[in-house]
Order: sequence, then structure tokens, then C-alpha cells
Amino acid sequence: MYHDRKMKKWRPFASMPEQYIGLQEVINKQAEVPQPFLTEEQMEQINFTLIEALHTNKQVYLTYYKKGQCITDKGFIQFVDSLGNLFVFIDEVFELKNKMRLSELIDVRFT
Repeated sequence: MYHDRKMKKWRPFASMPEQYIGLQEVINKQAEVPQPFLTEEQMEQINFTLIEALHTNKQVYLTYYKKGQCITDKGFIQFVDSLGNLFVFIDEVFELKNKMRLSELIDVRFT
């Protein structure tokens, strides 16, 4: 009698897709951080750096808050609207335009 000796690897938490998705959501929730609070001075410095980067076309590191995470991207500032609370930057990797709120920014630094 011939038996197939291949064994499937047992994955206890991935046996049911719904259970795996639920566990992933719990893990993601635990990794969330609250949005950092910026002082008036920090916000002014970010604004000055954005305007300088826009006029000099220098590349910057942008750190922003999105969905419970602090994310850092590298790119170029294309547009800043302080009154409308938004700016547009082009990321270095995909060269895509990203429109964001100024209130999501945590830090801006030159590369």
C-alpha cells in the first residue's frame, strides 16, 4: 500500500480566514499610537520648513500621522495652502502626488 508522505504544515491561527483577519486587527490595534501634540512653536517651524522646501525645491523627510501610525516619507513639496490646511508633496519612491492636511504633519526636515 502506498501512502503520500507529504505533510501539510499546521497553522493553528490561520486555519480559519475570519479568525486570522480578527487576530491581525487586534495586533494592529495594539501597535496604534495617539497623534502627537505639537506646540505652536513646532507648528511654525514646520510651516517655515515647508515654505522653504517649496521655494528651493529641496527634498524633505515628512513625518505624518495616519490611521494610528507615524509614517515618514521622502519627497518634494509641490503646494502649500496654510489657510486651507493642506499641502501636496511628491513622494520619492512612486513619484505620486499626495494631498494631505497640515494638521497630520508631525515633523518636516531637509534630507
